[in-house]
Amino acid sequence: MMAIEQILKERILVLDGAMGTMIQRHKLKEEDFRKGWFENHAQPLKGNNDLLSLTRPDIIEEIHRLYFEAGADIAETNTFSGTTIAQADYGLQAFVYDINFQSAKIAKKVADEFTAKNPSKPRFVAGSIGPTNRTASISPDVNDPGFRGVTFDELVIAYKEQTTALIDGGVDILLVETVFDTLNAKAALFAIDEVFDEKGIKLPIMVSGTITDQSGRTLTGQTTEAFLISISHMPLLSVGLNCALGASMMRPYLQILNQSCPFNVSAHPNAGLPNEFGKYDETPELMALQIKEFLDENLINIIGGCCGTTPKHIKAIADLAALYQPRIVSTSIESDVE
Repeated sequence: MMAIEQILKERILVLDGAMGTMIQRHKLKEEDFRKGWFENHAQPLKGNNDLLSLTRPDIIEEIHRLYFEAGADIAETNTFSGTTIAQADYGLQAFVYDINFQSAKIAKKVADEFTAKNPSKPRFVAGSIGPTNRTASISPDVNDPGFRGVTFDELVIAYKEQTTALIDGGVDILLVETVFDTLNAKAALFAIDEVFDEKGIKLPIMVSGTITDQSGRTLTGQTTEAFLISISHMPLLSVGLNCALGASMMRPYLQILNQSCPFNVSAHPNAGLPNEFGKYDETPELMALQIKEFLDENLINIIGGCCGTTPKHIKAIADLAALYQPRIVSTSIESDVE
């Protein structure tokens, strides 16, 4: 199979869409999150979507299949909250390896099926590594600004376990995504590097930050360019943006990345902004029309969808992306920062 780095020089690759949006369509009950694994667990588990890779693997497999059928080249594993830190809310730290390993196996099984059907369009699996529900840079207590809910070392331990399980399960790529605190992301990258050394292997790494509003900054106050510079010490496959914003609002920050990024650039925006009920109303056609502006300006190498996106959104995006050439990757960071 051709290496993903080579394919990215030839065409724009398509990332899949939202996992949570598709899971919600099944209107699952508490027992769906317990089946065969957690029947006697003391805490409620409904909504802990990562568990479905253990308890309802049929649903997760179907979602991956629908996204690949829509034209996705890369599927993200169902592991956004797959760390001991995130799973501590449910008392399920002991099952983190299983969650990540099985999630990777499910996605890889479907990816291999599609690659076998059409070897000219190989399918890849990206191990989703989320930001956790804590931040290492700012205090969660306004009355104690020096307090931290998690330390860098604690994050590294958690991310090492997740990374190890994802690699053991067969992922092709590691995706550190929805980064709102770059210190968390640096802990993830440090952990990944340690696992690579211990296993004697290397996998491509994608990093995707999230700009929380139209101020153009992450939750911890970094600009897009500062975020890029903070993680550029690593040899990355791509740096990009996802979540928080719809495609039209994300465009100015992708323009900044395009100017400065020595790696491939990725984007997987939401289907617009949520309405008053927390739902995403943007149609596949409207979202594709906005993403066409990214393509017309040659801003991206990898494109997909985040919250609210479905296989219909991904098909519209994939059909459009097939008509364009990928962004040409520069070899050095250009910065106005002195």
